[in-house]
Amino acid sequence: MRQKRLGDMLISQDLLTEEQLSEALLKQRESKERLGTVLIKEGYISETQLIEALKNQLGIDYIDLNNYNIDPEMARYIPKAFAKSAAVVPVKIVKDSLFLAMEDPLNFMAIEQAGNTSKKKIIPMIASAASVSHAINILYENVGVAEAMAQMREESGFTEDVVNAPVIEKEDEGPTIRLVNSVFMRAYTESCSDIHIEPTATDTIIRMRIDGRLHKVLTIPKDLKDSVISRIKVMAHLDIVERRIPQDGRINMKLSDRDVDMRVNTLPTIYGEKICIRILGKDDRMLNREGIGMVFESDNRKVDRLLANTSGVIMIVGPTGSGKTSTMFTLIKELLSESVNLITLEDPVEYNIPGATQVQINEKVGLTFASGLRAILRQDPDIICVGEIRDGETAQIAMRAAITGHLVITTIHTEDAVTAIDRLKDMGVEPYLISAGLRGIISQRLLRRVCDKCKEPYDPDPKMVEMSGIKNYPGRVFYHGRGCDTCFNSGYRGRIGAFEILLMNDKLRHCITSGGDKQEFRELATTSSQYVPMMENADKLVEQGITTVDEICRTIMVTV
Repeated sequence: MRQKRLGDMLISQDLLTEEQLSEALLKQRESKERLGTVLIKEGYISETQLIEALKNQLGIDYIDLNNYNIDPEMARYIPKAFAKSAAVVPVKIVKDSLFLAMEDPLNFMAIEQAGNTSKKKIIPMIASAASVSHAINILYENVGVAEAMAQMREESGFTEDVVNAPVIEKEDEGPTIRLVNSVFMRAYTESCSDIHIEPTATDTIIRMRIDGRLHKVLTIPKDLKDSVISRIKVMAHLDIVERRIPQDGRINMKLSDRDVDMRVNTLPTIYGEKICIRILGKDDRMLNREGIGMVFESDNRKVDRLLANTSGVIMIVGPTGSGKTSTMFTLIKELLSESVNLITLEDPVEYNIPGATQVQINEKVGLTFASGLRAILRQDPDIICVGEIRDGETAQIAMRAAITGHLVITTIHTEDAVTAIDRLKDMGVEPYLISAGLRGIISQRLLRRVCDKCKEPYDPDPKMVEMSGIKNYPGRVFYHGRGCDTCFNSGYRGRIGAFEILLMNDKLRHCITSGGDKQEFRELATTSSQYVPMMENADKLVEQGITTVDEICRTIMVTV
């Protein structure tokens, strides 16, 4: 069969000119990249156009790898090194044929080598470059898992022995232990915040929340689901027989020589128990201002003023998952010393802080935030930290504690600093208490960082720029991540906080007690209190190439 050249194929379909092809070939010789990659980078064609052209010309099927579960056992047919170098990933076996997803289905040398390695007839399929790279990462990260699952199937009567085995790391540990431990280790390595184990009608999917987004990392066959779930329930000290009601538990284990706490919740579904695992064992070495993303000098000066107070309430606000707890504990670490009695009320206790008295909320026995706060006030505290204000009673007690000489640091779920005032009023807190007790409000969001490995300049969508309110002036350079193995081809890796800090003053206190509305309060804050809206700080992060316009629109604009 005569090998068709990609350039000639695209020219014949009027997608490329001879001149563009010549320029692309020159750049290809310099960069050593695939021709298709160069053509897309230079903007001569889009990836969609390339895929459609190959489909039509070659009669090869397209596969959306983002919506396809690859059996981990496929990894044994194609070595990882070859898969990465050739940008191919084995998808499925049908009789004697191996279906191979390829970024470049014209790479006949790769097809031939794959056939020799797998001893199968190769049927190429077209897939996008990003999806192939992502699928390779997922498949070969799960090689150990595949081996464990194969052994689980081979062994008879493994369930009881394995499930009740201790949490150890030995060469002779059972396959279920190895499978579960490998999932936990990968979650820890990827800085995952949550693990979701979700049963379906046909199998069980494992997803991990990384940088605020869920990624599918593994599919477990239906017949192995019960063993995996039972193993996790035993580790969390839950009743493995009870499957009708939700259960809560905790796991503590050592991963990479660090103690990691995990909060486990089970939920009955129509296909079995769903498990959600929150990883609490975060690196407390990152609990500093730089680690949480407080990088601007103006913000740091305001925080210094807040921490100089010996009484009053410092409130940290934002939606769920915005980093409020990390910020609160960063402030705690700065305030903690042998000369102060610092007590925290938490649900759950997420960070162990030596020198602080930490109290775990237990509503089943009547230890709520409100009752716990009353008890703390009889413990001669200097600083009180309330994990979250959830009701008017807790808010009232916190404000009264503040005006009686205690420094209170707490969090509350609101959209921004100004809205927090209305939220307290809605809870029934008297305006005079808010005015007298409140010292300042820190509002925040977590924005995904542009991946350093694939960072490059780009031209954002003008509509997104306009919608975000980001300043766009001649010569301004915007950055994004094109996607790589490091960032799961998302273009982002890690997160950084975007803050707005409101300091109270006499004018703002008078506005609260006189019944001023939110708009009046916001205007007054801007003119009299060094208040800088979060969007202005977010604009600075874009200017420095730390995040993108798209991320600001997704994270901040939807809630403001």
